Amino acid sequence: MRGAVGGGANLLALRSHNTALVLDLLRTAGAEGISRLELAERTGLTPQAVSKITARLRGKGLAAEAGRRASTGGKPRTVLRLVPDAGHALGVHLDRDELRAVLVDLDGTVVGERRAALDLGAGAETVVEEVARAAEALASERLGAPADDDPRSPAADDPQSAPVGESPPPRPPDRVLAALPTLLGLGVALPGPLDHVRGVLHRVTGFPEWDGFPLRDALARRLGVPVVVDKDTNAAALGLAVGGEGGGEGGSFAFLHLGTGLGAGLVFGGGVHRGARTGAGEFGHQVVQLDGPRCTCGARGCIEALCLAAVARGDLGEAARVLGAGAANLAGLLDIDLVLLGGRTVAAAPEAFVHGVGAVLDARARREGGHDGAVPVRIAPGGTRAVAEGAAQLLLAPLFGRENGG
Repeated sequence: MRGAVGGGANLLALRSHNTALVLDLLRTAGAEGISRLELAERTGLTPQAVSKITARLRGKGLAAEAGRRASTGGKPRTVLRLVPDAGHALGVHLDRDELRAVLVDLDGTVVGERRAALDLGAGAETVVEEVARAAEALASERLGAPADDDPRSPAADDPQSAPVGESPPPRPPDRVLAALPTLLGLGVALPGPLDHVRGVLHRVTGFPEWDGFPLRDALARRLGVPVVVDKDTNAAALGLAVGGEGGGEGGSFAFLHLGTGLGAGLVFGGGVHRGARTGAGEFGHQVVQLDGPRCTCGARGCIEALCLAAVARGDLGEAARVLGAGAANLAGLLDIDLVLLGGRTVAAAPEAFVHGVGAVLDARARREGGHDGAVPVRIAPGGTRAVAEGAAQLLLAPLFGRENGG
């Protein structure tokens, strides 16, 4: 990943295993901070190595003193803390009919948010421009935009008009985002399937025209900053895992996202499971009724089609039971610790979905005679912006050694 100019690039350049260990401990210590001795003890690094790393972090403005703490002997220890506003990341959730963008600091705290209507079927060029416009507006509003006469500003990069009869030179990438010194880049999350590694979309369910489109590279060219692309459910699962859901390292959970579609983000051993071809989690397209209604994926009787049809006719109890049947399949196949529910449709009636899904899982546990009870079900934190926050973590999590959330 290539960084932008300024502080964002400096922060990206600092990435290393040992630095990530220290940064993560500074982040989890919060405002109270942590001493260098504690950092050495908890990372296994030598005190000299910790001193070098923290000196570099302080020099870049990423760490600062948080006071002194009494010690058991000798002089009080100086404690250090992370400086949250030393770095920021943009996260964008592209749903089939809506764009939601958030700006988060190094702590993952949302410091800005925008929403706009979107037609994912309007074409790649239109969608790329909508994402760019929302990202530039949000980041500039919260982090400050360069003046027109600043050499970093977009106006300073505009090409001169071409002579009459000649084609104008190619438009360079806009520098609005690249000129913001603490911005690390942009994470984008949208329905799959897609290739997370290359940032290329496949046949997005309901929008086959996206097949093969290099969304990551198109946005990186347009904006001039690093871009990471992943499925909406994977991004949300990453954000939840970083936040400690599922018991942290070693835990497992399924995040079921019901909005305009239905998908799952899977976490095992504290880390997001994307699969050998980054295609894991196409939960909504389990066929559970062979002669069921036609789904947008082309099959019949998919859980997504059945669930959305029940929602459309106002039968939330049936929608929850269908979702519960899928959750029970997952629980039986993968033996997960927890089911988390999210998405706009769930957010509109959380109790109905928790009760309905939980009832199906309870019935399954009774049939099997398990001694540990049913897999627990609860609403995922973050509400309707959980996917956008997770998209921002696609940029932030690697800095703390949590690329997969563990």
